[in-house]
Amino acid sequence: MLRGFKNFLMRGDVIVVAVGLVTALAFSTLIKAFTDSVINPIIARLQGGKSVGLGWQLGAQGNTSTYLNIGSFISALIYFIIFMAVIYFLIVVPYKYTQRRRGAEVFGEPGPLKTCPECLAEDIPEAARKCRYCGSDQPRTSEPPRTA
Repeated sequence: MLRGFKNFLMRGDVIVVAVGLVTALAFSTLIKAFTDSVINPIIARLQGGKSVGLGWQLGAQGNTSTYLNIGSFISALIYFIIFMAVIYFLIVVPYKYTQRRRGAEVFGEPGPLKTCPECLAEDIPEAARKCRYCGSDQPRTSEPPRTA
């Protein structure tokens, strides 16, 4: 039982995922500090005056629980975009490159699709023999080469 657990942990995929997760958490903290310290003050300044942030007070003046803070949402959106760009360029692109050198295709374009004539689902793989939604038999689009 312990040998199986050890083999599971020592697989390359588990290590790659663990390193990616730790890296993502570190970048998340860095980007959160950037948006809190740089982006939020800029957004708050855009509204002008002595505003708490970019937004509207819906209830009693000074009640923070009824303040609709659009600036915070914009900051979160900028945070998300920066975070996903960092993940893509620092983790996904090098991983794709490494896997391509090994001969494996990851995050590639999906294969050709066809439409099911019964339920009209448009995302059935071209080589499928049955529809994943209604279970109907699918017509073959091209015959595979036969070997004699």
